[in-house]
Amino acid sequence: MNYILTTENLTKTYGKKDAAKDINIHIREGEIYGLIGRNGAGKTTVMRMISGLSRPTSGSYKIHGEHKNGVGVLIESPGIYKNMSAKENLRLKCIAMGCDSDEYIDGLLKTVGLEDTGKKNAGSFSLGMRQRLGIALALVGDPKMIVLDEPINGLDPQGIVEVRQTLEKLKEEKGITIMISSHILDELGKLADSYGIIHQGELIDEFSNDSLSQRCGEYVSIKTDNNEKAIEIIKSRGFDDVSTDRDGFIRVEKAITETAEINKALVNSGIGVSEIYIKNLSLEDYYLSITGGGSNG
Repeated sequence: MNYILTTENLTKTYGKKDAAKDINIHIREGEIYGLIGRNGAGKTTVMRMISGLSRPTSGSYKIHGEHKNGVGVLIESPGIYKNMSAKENLRLKCIAMGCDSDEYIDGLLKTVGLEDTGKKNAGSFSLGMRQRLGIALALVGDPKMIVLDEPINGLDPQGIVEVRQTLEKLKEEKGITIMISSHILDELGKLADSYGIIHQGELIDEFSNDSLSQRCGEYVSIKTDNNEKAIEIIKSRGFDDVSTDRDGFIRVEKAITETAEINKALVNSGIGVSEIYIKNLSLEDYYLSITGGGSNG
């Protein structure tokens, strides 16, 4: 597996409290990695450590390959001068990074969709425009990976779409790896290729879109009086992906259009079927189910 960043037992302790404990993250090159967790779960702590903004108490992280400019960062609010234009803000950082040219700066502005802002002060930008300027600042120096902490938090629907389109463009056209956290899990589900769920300072699950269907998506849920025999019958009809969940319901994948036939086969075999329905489990549903519910962040 071609990883761009991995962590090994990454830990940050404040006093006697572990803000992040034994975090093992694996981010593949060229993907968008969504970090999910409530406020205070440890997301920002992890992001600050892998961005070099905070020193781990123990453990380590490694950036793989030749990425001389390290990781670009947008954590919390973008550090912009409100009385300056987007181009002037970028020029300041470009001077510091040794890449100060009009062509380079104009390219960054075009990448994030701010090429037509002219001399307009950043202080008069919408929140979405300021976030995109923050992303442009994170891109100065051409890092192969950027870390974005809640970049769509507080945006209106239009702003969310604009930031999403910007991130998709960075991935598809520039090949940039993106680590992003977000409260808006439905929106994150449209973007991310892989996910990590952090809860109370610990990474409790990590999975890719390839395995997301095992946790989310549509499936047939069945409650019977004899699950063992029911599963045999369902499998005999050509459905191989059959399991039992923690509540004792049978879960059948890839059988959405066959619900009536499955029910008929079970009843004809003398099995009592008390419930059978199509269940749609979202990323947010799955997140809440493994973290005990409540508000996410």
